[in-house]
Amino acid sequence: MEKLILLFLSLVIILVCLSYFFLISSMNSSTQQVAQTQQQDHHSIHHVAIKQGTKHSKIKQARNHAQKQNLKSLRNQGVAPGGSTSTEKVVSALVPNNLDHNQPHLYPRAPILPIFTMHEDHKSLIDELINNGKPTIAGIISYLQQFQLKLHALNDRVHAEVIESKGTTKDENSVHVITETFKLIEEDLMEAFDKPFRGRPIFPIREEEESIFLSLASFREHMLTETMIGAFKHAKNPDQLYIGAIVQNCFGRVSLNEGDELNPFIIDTSNLPCRTGAQVIGKDKNGRDQTKVSDAPPDVNGIEEFCNDPDYKKYCDAGQIRVLYVHETESLGPAMARYYASKLWGGETYFMQTDSHLQFAEHWDEKYINEIKSTNNYPKSVLSSYPPGFNDNGGPRKTRISDERVNESSGARLCTCEFSKNAIEEHIVRVNTGRGYSGFQSKPMQIPFIAAGFFFTHSQFLVDVPFDPYMPWCFMGEEIALSMRAWTSGFNIYAPLKNYIAHHYRPGRLGLPKFWGSVNRLYKFKIGNNLLQSHVVQRVKNMVGYPSAAKEVLEQQGYGIVLKDQEHYGLGTERSLDKYMEYSGIDAVKETCSNIACKSFDE
Repeated sequence: MEKLILLFLSLVIILVCLSYFFLISSMNSSTQQVAQTQQQDHHSIHHVAIKQGTKHSKIKQARNHAQKQNLKSLRNQGVAPGGSTSTEKVVSALVPNNLDHNQPHLYPRAPILPIFTMHEDHKSLIDELINNGKPTIAGIISYLQQFQLKLHALNDRVHAEVIESKGTTKDENSVHVITETFKLIEEDLMEAFDKPFRGRPIFPIREEEESIFLSLASFREHMLTETMIGAFKHAKNPDQLYIGAIVQNCFGRVSLNEGDELNPFIIDTSNLPCRTGAQVIGKDKNGRDQTKVSDAPPDVNGIEEFCNDPDYKKYCDAGQIRVLYVHETESLGPAMARYYASKLWGGETYFMQTDSHLQFAEHWDEKYINEIKSTNNYPKSVLSSYPPGFNDNGGPRKTRISDERVNESSGARLCTCEFSKNAIEEHIVRVNTGRGYSGFQSKPMQIPFIAAGFFFTHSQFLVDVPFDPYMPWCFMGEEIALSMRAWTSGFNIYAPLKNYIAHHYRPGRLGLPKFWGSVNRLYKFKIGNNLLQSHVVQRVKNMVGYPSAAKEVLEQQGYGIVLKDQEHYGLGTERSLDKYMEYSGIDAVKETCSNIACKSFDE
């Protein structure tokens, strides 16, 4: 009898266990099915929202709605408890947090083509950026596009005022142009755009990703396509490379299209609407080059060529190419273009600035990362140099520029300087290459100067040394300003051990267009870029310590406007100006460089 009772109890226990097992299995199956449905719903919502240009807040609303519906379904099945249990905790276990969801500022994508096209939701994106402190890449590009529209209108107005002015000097006209342009920069870029994000990265830096943001400022550049292809083709990790390109072209005759917000410019490409640079057409009787500026068709759009290449279109589709188009009449020089480009950064680990006519070594990205990490001051380190050159005269080539790999020669150190004797350059400090590496060094050596045409650094640089928007029309002075600001902000500057890029250096005889030619034509030579630059470069000279550019002197001369907001774009506070001048060997009073920095020293 006792055995029968024990047998009966054993059967009951087995049945209870089996029932429990089947119940749990059913619940897990339901959970998995609902979670899978939720994940599919989420990706579907995300995909459709991106495709249709829906802003991130709408994506978030749609996602929250899907989460609530799925949570309700789970609760109805007895999987998720009701009452005070946190919805977020339950759903977070079911929704994967991949890169896209952790980086909402990357969506929606800004349009790359056609040129000048505004995002269909640009007003809301700009409102989120300016009024709600919720920046996105698309919102920033939309805002910069809006700034270009205002700059175009300003140029039209000020151009008419200068041309029609009577009884005013060229100097007075130039100060008027500078004042009006600085006013627009202050109102649109400083107060609304730069100031709210000062002292912090506008986006979180993706430290673990080891991604690179490549800043490319191009002016009527015929090598932009080849430069971009070379960068991706020779990178070890092309999926971690992002390009921010400022494409300053002559697209045709451009006028405002007030009836279409999404396509704000009317572009007339008929009858050779552009102009060449000063092309050599022969020799005069003294054997000197004779030059001529001719009518020309619109410039080739390197972005369009790149994104239409079947091998590289995927990078455009993946959002790794960010573009701001600038018509040549709105071009304000390389320093301003690089300011724009810095605003296209989206949280990438490293920031690299170069010119837009380059060749690349194999796995150049990994090699620069390894070199900068080997420096003792990392992450507050900068790699910089004048890369070696490569030849291209515009004639037929046996191979594409992007196919040719850079010979990884030993690097050279930017450790010499001189004060320019050219009156147009206002005696500004010019940086030069000094000693090269002997081949025995194991780590990059320190130098006092940064080259604007190439430097590589951690993206914290953008926070500590933000690009200065008050340097329009400047071609000279950019490098010494960057060098002084970075060093006094605690960054050590190093020469790369090896050259992993090569640069196309361009003598005047090639006849390529220059931005100052566009400026001169805009004002019909009544004032020119040289005169505008001569005033604005005093901003740099004031920072360097030229007695002739002291604040009281500039204000007395009526040029005090050029020092606008310099406290935010001037020297750092971690090291003193005197220490930098001693380190670099610069004497601003005597206008001499001792080149003491070329002596052999390391960390």
